Amino acid sequence: METAHDKQARLDALLGGWRGEGLLVAYSGGVDSAFLAWRAHAVLGDRMKAVIADSPSLARRHLREAVRFAAAHGIPLEIVRTAELDNPDYAKNDAARCFHCKSELFTVMAREQARLGGLHLAYGMNLDDRGDYRPGQKAAEQHGVLAPLVEAGLTKAEIRALSREAGLDVWDKPASPCLSSRIAYGEAVDAVTLAKIEAGEEVLWELGFRQFRVRQHGEIARIEIAREEMEKALSLAVFDRIALQFKEIGFRYAALDCMGYSSGNLNQALTHAPIP
Repeated sequence: METAHDKQARLDALLGGWRGEGLLVAYSGGVDSAFLAWRAHAVLGDRMKAVIADSPSLARRHLREAVRFAAAHGIPLEIVRTAELDNPDYAKNDAARCFHCKSELFTVMAREQARLGGLHLAYGMNLDDRGDYRPGQKAAEQHGVLAPLVEAGLTKAEIRALSREAGLDVWDKPASPCLSSRIAYGEAVDAVTLAKIEAGEEVLWELGFRQFRVRQHGEIARIEIAREEMEKALSLAVFDRIALQFKEIGFRYAALDCMGYSSGNLNQALTHAPIP
């Protein structure tokens, strides 16, 4: 039976095959892209570079964490500015939003590819990601971006296990897609709204919560917290602090979702739009 270590060996062999050309890795600081960047650097050395997209849709805390991880492991990192918010097709926030976001990132990476010459592009999609609604996968296919973790057959659980074994502190990092994913489909995305959501999530982080989302529905902030952390959320002192600080941030209402945290929650309401 094939083990996670067998799959990691396959990944390393794939990466080694690109040594001549080199590799640019789309990096977010999440466990998948961090693991991929770590292995790519171990195999390719200075023949690889990680690229992280900086825009209002990326929380500042997440950017700091991503930069810290790369520095700790000697991974070459370039921070590039992306302008997805300037694209009306992205800002209108329909089911193809992630397609336009990833297209912007891969376009910026392609410019770096052209400047340096010969590099392959890769991103951190894993084998499990094929089951959810993933318009970003379509963007990757259109831009010729490789998915080495999928080619190696690595699942999310295996990536976490291998990361833990290697001592990577991202091994148990909760999934954290961009801030735009917190806005109900059909409500426009703009920098002001993203800043409010980020500020709300920082309140929850400072209160000690670790798995949560602040979802915006018009004037309402719907707060999702992992069920194992819910008891703490029901404290009146915590309630009062959330109510006060969310009002100061600019939300008219703050509501705790009794169903708890669910990754990709807003995708459940989708009627999938055609992807360009």
